[in-house]
Amino acid sequence: MSLLSCAKRLVADQRILDVLEKIPRREFLPPNMADSADIDDALPIGEGQTTSQPSLVAYMIGLLELKATDRVLEVGTGCGYQTAFLAELAGAVFTVERIEALGTRAKEILEGRGWRNIRFRIGNGGMGWPEGAPFDAIIVSCAAESVPAPLIDQMKMGGRLVIPLGRAADSFIDPEQELWLIRKTASGLEEERKLAVRFVPMRS
Repeated sequence: MSLLSCAKRLVADQRILDVLEKIPRREFLPPNMADSADIDDALPIGEGQTTSQPSLVAYMIGLLELKATDRVLEVGTGCGYQTAFLAELAGAVFTVERIEALGTRAKEILEGRGWRNIRFRIGNGGMGWPEGAPFDAIIVSCAAESVPAPLIDQMKMGGRLVIPLGRAADSFIDPEQELWLIRKTASGLEEERKLAVRFVPMRS
């Protein structure tokens, strides 16, 4: 089954499906993984990290309901594939990666392909990007045991946060993680559980 067919099972927004077809996943993967680019599965990208399956990337971004003027914070640049999606759909993307080797490589690929609305940082994504706040949307690509308070603080009123929450994976037992959509409203946070997921843990 093609990546597009897999994504259509989770995503109805044609804008996102068009971006999925436009962005060549293989260009973001390590050379030894390029032949697996068309498989809708999570793949290793080095440094003990993975990139999510494209259908899940498309689903998570769909939950953000992005507009072309939105400012988006991405926690976990990884290989830059999801960052490219965000750059196509939003006005400005602020992406933070803890592992310098991954962040540097992603920056080279993304800038080499011509995206100019992305700002990059190496650091602790759980602290967000205070100078870039407030954000219309925040997407987290690693599992946290609870929502980091700085991310809530840096959301605009009406902003959306998509984050995996739950116990980190270990070598023998599947993690107990779920994907959550959180909206910031005048009356407080609206939290909606979406689906079971498996992500690498967030590190400080």
